[in-house]
Amino acid sequence: MERNECTRRILDAKAAQGLTFAEIGGKIGRSEVWTAAAIMGQAQMDASEAGGLCDLLSLDAEVAQALQAHPMRGSLDSVVPVDPLIYRFYEILQVYGTTMKAVINEKFGEGIMSAIDFELSIDRQEDPKGDRVVVTMNGKYLPFRKW
Repeated sequence: MERNECTRRILDAKAAQGLTFAEIGGKIGRSEVWTAAAIMGQAQMDASEAGGLCDLLSLDAEVAQALQAHPMRGSLDSVVPVDPLIYRFYEILQVYGTTMKAVINEKFGEGIMSAIDFELSIDRQEDPKGDRVVVTMNGKYLPFRKW
C-alpha cells in the first residue's frame, strides 16, 4: 500500500468516527502531535502502535503494515536554505508541517496562524543531557471566511 493511501484511509476512518489526534494518541500511548505526524507519514509506528490504531479505527493489517514502514520524511517542495540553523527550521516544517496544520485545523477549524499578529520567543532550558532550545510561536488564529 502506498503511504499516501494509508494516510487517506486513516483520516477517513478518523473523521467517520469523530476522533481527535489526542484521543487516538491516548489509545496508543503517544502524544497527539507524534500521533498526527505518524498518521501523516512523518513518523514510524511499531507493531503495537499500528495495531492499536487499526483496532481503534477498524482498519486492516495492510494499513498497520504501512504505518510500520520507514517514513519518507519531508512533505514540502521548495528551495532548501543553506544556513544550518535556518535549515533546521526548514527540516522541522518538512517533517511536522502537515502535522501542525492538521492539529491546528482540528482544534480551531480551517484557518491559519497569523504571522502579522504574532509573537516569537526563544528560551534556553537547562538540561543535564544538554541545554534545550525552546521556541514558542504565538500567533492569532485567522479563520478562512466564506463569501
